[in-house]
Amino acid sequence: MKLLLTSAGVTNPSIEDALVAMLGKPIAESSALCIPTAQYGHPMVGPGEKPWRFITGTEGLPMVDLGWRSMGVLELTALPSIDDHLWVPLVRETDALLVAGGDALYLCHWMRESGLADLLPELTDSVWVGLSAGSMVLTPEIGEDFMQWRPPTGDLSTLGVVDFSICPHLAPDGMPGNSMAEAEAWAATISSPAYVIDDQTAITVVDGAVEVVSEGQWRHLPGPRTRV
Repeated sequence: MKLLLTSAGVTNPSIEDALVAMLGKPIAESSALCIPTAQYGHPMVGPGEKPWRFITGTEGLPMVDLGWRSMGVLELTALPSIDDHLWVPLVRETDALLVAGGDALYLCHWMRESGLADLLPELTDSVWVGLSAGSMVLTPEIGEDFMQWRPPTGDLSTLGVVDFSICPHLAPDGMPGNSMAEAEAWAATISSPAYVIDDQTAITVVDGAVEVVSEGQWRHLPGPRTRV
């Protein structure tokens, strides 16, 4: 699967160009499914207005409203209760999965419970477009600072599709988001290398090659074991 891991969606032309390159065709000729599940598990989001705004593309975070040929909703909490043939073929034929932010552990739990996590390796031509927690869920770990909801299994790992962690929403000191000092303190608590990215930055992963696409600020932090 091709990955476009963002902090706040497709917020500038450079990130949009990267998305089009991964799709291999214009957005207007591409199909997408949006996944709002992560929003339900975060205390600052939850059910109600914000998932509706994500689904309808009125949230102000460019994802659903990019002019896709077709758009649908894939609600992961519903999938364990329906037969695979009702949703697996749909996912296989969809060009892009647009994954909302919210709580990364809640999203990870339902990706495992639904079977979507097991399906990911087969989606070689699809593009995963993550927003905040929708990006972080693919990393090995998110760190205590980003944990809100806790899974009943006690497993605090995320999916480990990539070998680095992500701190999103880098912002200048005093502005909403995470300061670089806070990001550095967070990075000291995790075992993997990490990228700190602002809302104008994305990370692409294609065939294992990692690149940063940015019109803003970002930083790569090596893992604690490799620091001097």
